[in-house]
Amino acid sequence: MSDALSPAVSDRICKHMNDDHGEAVAVYVQVYGNTPDATAAEMKSIDTQGMNLTAQVNGEAVPVRVEFDHALQDSEDAHQTLIAMLKQARQGAK
Repeated sequence: MSDALSPAVSDRICKHMNDDHGEAVAVYVQVYGNTPDATAAEMKSIDTQGMNLTAQVNGEAVPVRVEFDHALQDSEDAHQTLIAMLKQARQGAK
């Protein structure tokens, strides 16, 4: 069962990604957020159009917005899209 991307669902996704997939969040910032010097990142929110992250660059917190290539339909679409983006980034394609 998929949930609409409400603020509560966004919080749940962000908590999961930050707690369990910090390396992936850093990859999103480095590759899709055009911030290759980021050493770490935190997902702040996710909506149908993209995600808001904070990147650590040279000891400073830098806000980064990453837009998706399509409007997300629900939490399952978010899950699949985040996985696909990570796979693409690891293959060196964008």
